[in-house]
Amino acid sequence: MAVMYYDKDADLSLLNGKTVAVVGYGSQGHAHALNMKESGVHVVVGLHEGSKSKAKAEGDGLKVLNVADAVKQADVVMILIPDTKQAEVYEKDVAPYLKPGSMLMFAHGFNIHFGQIKPPANVDVTMVAPKAPGHRVREVFKDGGGTPGLLAVQQDASGHAKALTLAYAKAIGCTRAGVIETSFKEETETDLFGEQVILCGGVTALIRAAFETLVKAGYQPEVAYFECMHELKLIVDLLYEGGLSYMWYSVSDTAEYGGYKVGDHFEGMVKEDMMGVLRSIQDGSFAHEWVDENKNGRPNFLPRRKAEHSLLIEEVGAQLRDMMPFLKAKRIKQQD
Repeated sequence: MAVMYYDKDADLSLLNGKTVAVVGYGSQGHAHALNMKESGVHVVVGLHEGSKSKAKAEGDGLKVLNVADAVKQADVVMILIPDTKQAEVYEKDVAPYLKPGSMLMFAHGFNIHFGQIKPPANVDVTMVAPKAPGHRVREVFKDGGGTPGLLAVQQDASGHAKALTLAYAKAIGCTRAGVIETSFKEETETDLFGEQVILCGGVTALIRAAFETLVKAGYQPEVAYFECMHELKLIVDLLYEGGLSYMWYSVSDTAEYGGYKVGDHFEGMVKEDMMGVLRSIQDGSFAHEWVDENKNGRPNFLPRRKAEHSLLIEEVGAQLRDMMPFLKAKRIKQQD
């Protein structure tokens, strides 16, 4: 069984008199920094020169420094910038200024697990990974609750790395809901696997394939959109609230029977492929491919992103969502 920690297991006073530097002020960065500030922790935010986030962080009442100066002041440094930027920023602005005995933290284990960042032996290296987007981490905290999280200790130079990491988890609200102890390896590999085969890759591939199958067969794109995209939220909500059993209980018997029949077929088709995906994550080949893609200017990633934004299902969906004001529909400007 997983080892779980809650508020009673964490001592927030371990952060008294310490300065925590949050590097980055995006989705997770703003949530961590503001939640800690409201928990009484002394927080500074480290941003690169010219960062568009500086005005926002200062407007939120936080002290903003360049990354190097923030690290110089810090007893705890939490890196909350994109995976693809972390190694470069670490080498230039973090590593030269880390104090011996300080704690280097992450919310995802990618760069440590795959050796892109190699910390010195005289610092603690730990992780607190909330299992929610940053805006939810912030919203739930403000409402008095917390989001579940994962905790890991990669390197315990001080001898009390876990206790201080638990204090950090408490400061951002994770111990209110429960924190599971894991490892950098387990968090990284399961996170990448889940993103690729279910959450981001698998679900979107099924949606695209189902929509295109119906349209090719002569059905109206608008009807296909509702069946293959819009109604997915209803099913996900059922799964979120009560698991597989509650979802099957809530749908019609026809949907349940058809779901079992076709689901079993799909499961048999993809399990072997899923093992292949997992192996490519475990052996580091996906990580090396992604690192090289970024070093070479993203020659495959950027055209694929552009193509995804140009799909018929995206054009039809945008029009239909605009007809449903209760959705608070979002439109994004494509970025390189």
